[in-house]
Order: sequence, then structure tokens, then C-alpha cells
Amino acid sequence: MIHMKRKHYFILGLILILTQTLYALPSVQVASPDGRIRFTVSMEGELPSYQVTYKNQELIGNSPLSITFDNGTFGKQLKINKPVYSTKEETYELIVGKSKTVHSVSKEVIIPLKETLAPFRKINLVVRAFNDGVAFRYEFPEQKGWDSYVMYDEHTTFHLKGDPKALTMFLPSYQTSHEATYTHAPFSELKEKNLMDMPVLFEFPNQVFMSITEAAVRDYAGMYLWKEAGQLTGKLSPNLQNEQIKVVADLPHQSPWRVLMISDRVGALIESDILTNLNEPCKIEDTSWIKPGKTTFTWWNGNVVPDTTFLGGNNFETNKYYIDFAARNGLDFHSVYGYAEQPWYWDDGSWFGFPGPNADIMKVVGSLDMQEICDYARSQGIDIHLWVNWIPLYEKIDEAFAQFEKWGVVGMMIDFMDRDDQEMIRIQEEMLAKAARHKLFVQFHGSCKPSGLHRTYPNEFTREGTLNYENFKGGMVTVADHDISIPFTRLLAGAADYHLGGFRAVPKEQFKVQQSNPLVTSTRCHMLAMYVVLESYLGMICDTPPPLTKDNPDLSFYRLFL
Repeated sequence: MIHMKRKHYFILGLILILTQTLYALPSVQVASPDGRIRFTVSMEGELPSYQVTYKNQELIGNSPLSITFDNGTFGKQLKINKPVYSTKEETYELIVGKSKTVHSVSKEVIIPLKETLAPFRKINLVVRAFNDGVAFRYEFPEQKGWDSYVMYDEHTTFHLKGDPKALTMFLPSYQTSHEATYTHAPFSELKEKNLMDMPVLFEFPNQVFMSITEAAVRDYAGMYLWKEAGQLTGKLSPNLQNEQIKVVADLPHQSPWRVLMISDRVGALIESDILTNLNEPCKIEDTSWIKPGKTTFTWWNGNVVPDTTFLGGNNFETNKYYIDFAARNGLDFHSVYGYAEQPWYWDDGSWFGFPGPNADIMKVVGSLDMQEICDYARSQGIDIHLWVNWIPLYEKIDEAFAQFEKWGVVGMMIDFMDRDDQEMIRIQEEMLAKAARHKLFVQFHGSCKPSGLHRTYPNEFTREGTLNYENFKGGMVTVADHDISIPFTRLLAGAADYHLGGFRAVPKEQFKVQQSNPLVTSTRCHMLAMYVVLESYLGMICDTPPPLTKDNPDLSFYRLFL
């Protein structure tokens, strides 16, 4: 009888030991609706880590997660509280987007992480698994004793398994126009301690493809990738005044989604709507005025007005010339930029990229009457949008947007931001929200990648953030290999402004730099195909009108398909 009691106590003790061990090393898993993608979170070592598999093939091994704040690192001495599972399903319409109607289904788990030692902070790791990828983010809920934070670093790591081939763009710094060529090489051969712009594409054995990017970047710093000691980690764009600081926020708050787009068919990544699935619904009540279309862009061709009796310049006749061309050929918009290095508004700077100290978005240069231009364009069935440098615009944003609406302007190209720190991310969203109140669309130029925000603010028509055909004006030839890389990298993030519509094609050996009537090395067939391949809601005809006559088959193709 005593022997039986000892045996009973031994089994009970073993159960308690196993229970405590499981509690100390908990594991939480969520799978995509079709079960092919699995995301597992566990306590491996001192830090929580995650693992990702696709069809039982490990793509990301145990990758630690932690965050450093001004009051210490969150990651050590944690316990995982009870996870909350749910199914997310919705059907929504996109005003602008690669799909008109999107049906989204995902499995979600909220994993509460809590420190076991002071200051006892709580952060939720939220994971959503779709059939075409998985995403996770950090949520900072309201809690006693912690109502705001200053973040120094977000240590999100990606331990790639094996040696996948990478297609990536290296950048020189955080302040950049995101314009560079792509490197295609095994991950082991990529140079270390260099910023990589996202999205980055990885090809694993068995033809499995994974892209890393981010969604819903709002009130947060943009993220890059960084290889060091053979491992991949995220790097946040720093505060301009204090590089140690990356994000400052009041609780509740959340990070953007860290997105892994996954498929055994690379084209499925292009087709994916996962980024808009992860963004909030449309915030604009009346969207009837949001109408994408085709536009001129006279800066590219040098504002050329051939075979005319007037001089080109910042004047009505030059703009009328292009408005008439747009009306004859089925375009929707004419862009008013200015002339040479002088914008349409007063600027005492030496170059349009660097506004002078007295630049004033509210003062139109004396040779222009913007109301006259808008009225004439409207009489021809054409709408006007304006190029602006973001600095003088933001200084008088409310006053300027009200004036644009009064003139009848319908949109803007906002240029030279060249940053994605938290402040600039906030400014971009403020611009979108305020522009919508005045029925203005936005084309961000000199900007970071998109993150699916066009679902929330469909007046965002397109973004640059890529090496494109404007570089033919400066001598950097955008080769076909680069064009082929774009759909599997930058385009995975969303619409790309690529300055299409240059038709003066020459062989590379005959190429030369021309500020007026620039040459291109892409054939006309290649150029026209790019209109179909690239996602954009503001298609450009950048060339000078003469080679684009009404009977030109290239222009007929443009009118038919765009």
C-alpha cells in the first residue's frame, strides 16, 4: 500500500515538473486557413522567438524578438499569458488597387507577453496568417504605470534557413530617395552592415519564394533590413534630432505589420492583397471624386514646345499647348510644374530640390495665372495637378489646399521628402487626410515605399521610391534587367511612379544625356509593356507631343489599355 502511494506521488510530481517546464517554455502556433503556413512563437533561451514554415519547409528558424526603450529592454524575464485565437474575415472594395473587390480570410492569435520583474510591462504580439503570407506586429496596450514610451530599437530578426537567393536594393543611408539598382545573389554573399530597402525577395529551395516588407506604417518609423554576423535584423529610421530615438508614442499604440509574403509561385506575391488586408478601411466618406487617370509630365521632356510661335516658359501658352495635346489624345490630367529650375510658385532657391528661405507656395510667379490655366483646362475636359516641394507646402498646408481647391486643382506631386522617420511618416498621412478634405489626390515623389495605405486613403495614387526613367535625363540608364526586378521587389509594396512614356529609343552605344527630348534605351515595345506590368493610378506620358501624334500606334495602345 505504501509502495502504491509512493508511485502515485512520483507520477504526480512528474506531472507538476512537466507542467512547470511547459509553462517555462510555452509554445503558441497559428496556421493559415489552408494549413500550409505555420507561425510558432516560443521562449527559446532568454528571449521570445518565432519560426515560420511553409508546407513543412522551414523558412525562418527561431528568430529572437525584443524592444529597447529608454527605460530598459523588453524581452527578457517574460511569461506568455493565455493566447486569444480568432478568425478574421471581411470583404471590401478598393477605390484604387490591383483588385476591385477583396475577400480576406486569416487566422489571428494575440499573444500577451508580460514581464515577470519590474516594471511589469505588457506587450501583445499579434499574428495573422493568410494563405499567401503571415504578418505580425507589436501592440502596446494601456496599462497601469506605463502610459508612453521612447523606443531606441526594435530588434525584430529574421533567421533565414539555408542560403536562399536574395533580390535586394542597398541604400547609403536613412535619408534617401530610394533609388538604386538591385543585387541578385545568395544570402551568404550579401555584404554586411548595409541598409537594405524593403521589400526584399528571397528564393528558397523547392522554388519557394518569400518577400519581407511592412504594412500600415503609421505614426512609426520606417524599417529596413540589415545583415550582420550572418543574421538579418530590422533597422528603424532614426529621429533627425536624436539618432538614438526611433519612435515616441503614447499608449495605446502599435507597430506596423512585419509582413512575410510566401508562395511556391512568385507571381502569387504580385497578385497578393495582403498589405491592404492589414490596413484600416477607407476613412474618406465621399470617394466619388477619386478618379485615377493619365497625365502629362513636362519636366521630363524639358517643357519642350516645338513648332510654335511663342517661347516656352512659366506662361499660359506653354501650359495650353500641353492641355490641348492631352485633350486631343484622351489624357485626363496636365501637370503644372514650372519651367527649368523655377517652380510655378515663388522660390528664391537655386534649385527646385532645395527651397530658398523665402519660398512661398501661396505666391504664383508673375508670368502665370493659375486660375486661367485651370479654367481653360476644364473647358477642354482636362484637370490640373501641381508639382510642389513638400517644405513650402507643409509650411502653409491648410491655406494652400484651400487655394488649390478654389482654383479647381485636383491633385499634387509632393516631392523631395527623402525620409521615412516617424515625423515624416506622420506628415505624409496628415497630407493625405487634409488633401482628401479638399478633394485632392496625392502622388508622393522622392518618397519611401508604400505600405497599403491606399486602402485607408485612396487619394494616394502612386509613389516613387524607386530608380526609374527620370534618370535617363541624368545619364544613369535604367536597364531592362532593373525593370524586370521591380515587379518582384518594389512593386510588391504597391503602386510605383516610374516616369513612363519616353519614346525616343536608341541603342545603348548611341545614348547621350539630353535635358530636352531625353533619349531612352528601352524599346517602344518594352516601354508600352511596362504600362501593363506596373501598378500605378497616375499613368504618365512624359515625352514631347510631336512623336506622339494621334495616329501613332504607341499612343493608341496607351489610350486603349490605360
